[in-house]
Amino acid sequence: MSVGNFLFTSESVTEGHPDKMCDQISDGVLDAILEQDRRGRVACESFISVGLVMVGGEITTTGYVDIQSLVRKIIEDIGYIDPALGFSSRGCAILNAIGSQSPDIAQGVDTGGAGDQGLMSGFACRETDELMPMPIMLAHKLTRRLAEVRKKSILDFLGPDGKSQVTIQYIDGKPARVDAVVISTQHTEEILDQTGMKITEKSREEIIDKVVKHVIPSSMLDEKTTYYVNPTGKFVIGGPQSDTGMTGRKIIVDTYGGMAAHGGGAFSGKDPTKVDRSASYMARYIAKNVVASGLADKCNIQLAYAIGVAEPVSIMVFTDGTNHIDEDRISDLIRKHFVLTPKGIIETLDLLRPIYRGTAAYGHFGRSEKEFIWERQDKADDLAKDA
Repeated sequence: MSVGNFLFTSESVTEGHPDKMCDQISDGVLDAILEQDRRGRVACESFISVGLVMVGGEITTTGYVDIQSLVRKIIEDIGYIDPALGFSSRGCAILNAIGSQSPDIAQGVDTGGAGDQGLMSGFACRETDELMPMPIMLAHKLTRRLAEVRKKSILDFLGPDGKSQVTIQYIDGKPARVDAVVISTQHTEEILDQTGMKITEKSREEIIDKVVKHVIPSSMLDEKTTYYVNPTGKFVIGGPQSDTGMTGRKIIVDTYGGMAAHGGGAFSGKDPTKVDRSASYMARYIAKNVVASGLADKCNIQLAYAIGVAEPVSIMVFTDGTNHIDEDRISDLIRKHFVLTPKGIIETLDLLRPIYRGTAAYGHFGRSEKEFIWERQDKADDLAKDA
């Protein structure tokens, strides 16, 4: 994105949003397989609607997963345990429609080739300590805070479903202030006003105080910042009762909030032989280390693969004019310091671990948990010295 003055907006959703419920179910299945069978092949999709969860896809493994028990446990962990919320872990029906992976795909993957064709993007910039765009990082922190105040009963009237949206004003290409914040959160009827059509002003102020102002630095807020809290008025009916969910429908929420390119492939439910996931993690790892090394202040990496072929068919580096050495030189350094075959990516990032359910809500990037090896900056010094 070019230097200038503009507004930019990113959104996030809570773990109780129907799409994110499906991502967590699909990645929960993947984790259960990897715990038993590191060579298992998983492409798991989930669908959720009123009273129903459907789990399908292609899985080849020597392990066994009790889909019924696993799905109910995930839904319970998310917080849908009371039928009053319109959906409950004990009351929903669960349909298992899982088949096996095509042997035509396996013959190319088993030899170390990519599990599919496609293009994958990674991005990093200096807007936050996490080297992520500020709008998406603040949006994720707001939805995580919504879940925290619900689970800790700080705001005990909240339900599991919710969304956030943050608009940042950029001046000379840098984030200067928060222009607008949107919080839409499921809640009980007890906080409705006398009309029964909107939440009380007291509840609105509590959400702003306990969620928004707890997360967003006061230096980024001013008298012109606009707060939209449940702007339709009320949000009693939420979750799968009000909206269907599917795996892979929040790919911009999962990545960079629209600030960077996206290859189009979703992550959740896919084992790391699928380069949609593993190469996107590697692209983020590369981009973050390039920025951390000082070679550029902003870095967008594109990798592209052909099915059954190990080496990428192309590598692209774009720094939007923030590079401190030539972009071609950065590309050469990437080829020298990073192994980009699917096998090499899996080994570098230790991806055959049951770590994926934790990635399925609040973003795959900009995280500090130890499982997120692709967030390490351990190549930065080597890149800097070699440059």
